[in-house]
Amino acid sequence: MASFPVVNMENLNGEERAATMAVIKDACENWGFFELLNHGIAPEFLDTVERLTKEHYRKCMEQRFKEMVESKGLEAVQSEIDDLDWESTFFLRHLPVSNISEIPDLDEEYRNVMKEFAAQLEKLAEHLLDLLCENLGLEKGYLKQAFYGSKGPTFGTKVSNYPPCPKPDLIKGLRAHTDAGGIILLFQDDKVSGLQLLKDGEWVDVPPMRHSIVVNIGDQLEVITNGKYKSVMHRVIAQTDGTRMSIASFYNPGSDAVIYPAPALVEKEEKKDLYPKFVFEDYMKLYAGLKFQAKEPRFEAFKTMQNAANLGPIATA
Repeated sequence: MASFPVVNMENLNGEERAATMAVIKDACENWGFFELLNHGIAPEFLDTVERLTKEHYRKCMEQRFKEMVESKGLEAVQSEIDDLDWESTFFLRHLPVSNISEIPDLDEEYRNVMKEFAAQLEKLAEHLLDLLCENLGLEKGYLKQAFYGSKGPTFGTKVSNYPPCPKPDLIKGLRAHTDAGGIILLFQDDKVSGLQLLKDGEWVDVPPMRHSIVVNIGDQLEVITNGKYKSVMHRVIAQTDGTRMSIASFYNPGSDAVIYPAPALVEKEEKKDLYPKFVFEDYMKLYAGLKFQAKEPRFEAFKTMQNAANLGPIATA
């Protein structure tokens, strides 16, 4: 199998630009994931984000997680658990309105660092969307505009820690799923691994690399690209040693954004009706109950609704 795609963004500024864009294109079409180096977020700043995130977990969340494990008797399980994940998480919302000031237990330094981190990731996500536009032959800004809605995009961060697990064969760190949203940027632990994606029927490790940002394609980009780019199933395998840090930021469409395949991409295809048209918030409501199932039935459900709406009321006279 080909090696996991790694993109050195410095190479976009010189003679290697075409080759680098080709790596991004292949990654979006065949992997659904790639890893960025030299992405413009300073290594020293990422070290601060990591240090403060790990300190916050130890200070505010580790004991709570241990109590949850004890209350559910998870250390003594004898059969596979399929209705929960071995993770300790909290969520931050950045756009359209930030809730960072409302999250309890965050000290002032951590709050400010996460605000700055979100601002840098937002800029990087929008730059990446324009690179995807270039590869797709769409005009610059098309994908950002497609995500915009009436109040701009939705942007948030899931901060997770995956503590050592005594039964990793019976409890997943995070069960297999595709991401519902647009483009996802992940800053992950470079010492403790666990993230895997499904490629050609096999689970493949996403290699932990120091100071890298892992990018993956969400369901909405699959729809807008008319299936040219694919969201892929991925999961986290819990480890017996070490706590794995994961900071995943989701640059998604606005809640009222209407999502549908880009007309310029549909025109080039023989199969024109592969994907439905829907409001992003409606998709998220459906996804909430079906996250850990295949994405195709979600798309089909909206196609059925769309077709019914297009037919209009059936005449009875």
